[in-house]
Amino acid sequence: MPASNRSRVWLRVDARAQRLSLCCDDDVLETWPVSTGRNGLGEINGSGCTPRGWHVVRARVGDGLPAETVFVGRRDTGERYSRALAAAYPQRDWILARILWLSGLEHGRNRLGARDTMRRYIYIHGAPPESPIGQPVSHGCIRMRPDDVIELFGRTPVGTRVLIE
Repeated sequence: MPASNRSRVWLRVDARAQRLSLCCDDDVLETWPVSTGRNGLGEINGSGCTPRGWHVVRARVGDGLPAETVFVGRRDTGERYSRALAAAYPQRDWILARILWLSGLEHGRNRLGARDTMRRYIYIHGAPPESPIGQPVSHGCIRMRPDDVIELFGRTPVGTRVLIE
């Protein structure tokens, strides 16, 4: 994507349709299926909901790492995801491939206090290939297939605006 278009690029997450769109101004450049919070939309800490409103990509984690990379606390654990690893840790909430860490832009809605997206550690991130994408089953984050989040990551610099609705 030309550098001149980067500041005009933004993301739209449609929770009803379980889709994430990469947009430039009013044009949709690409769309991918996602999985948002199984508890619906909402901003309160501990709710398990996906926060609504305008956000920004605060940080990007995982550039150049393999798609099977496992993250805990935004750090590469050194593990590589496999079905055997998943079977050994069935209760783990897998964060794979890449992380786009979001920060809310709307004071009182998704920024500061008990409604702070960044302090809730809400990400757009990769999920295991066998995860049900296209259904609201996450713990509040926005999950994508590993290859999809890697493609999105390459097109989404820090500062990219994100609308979740």
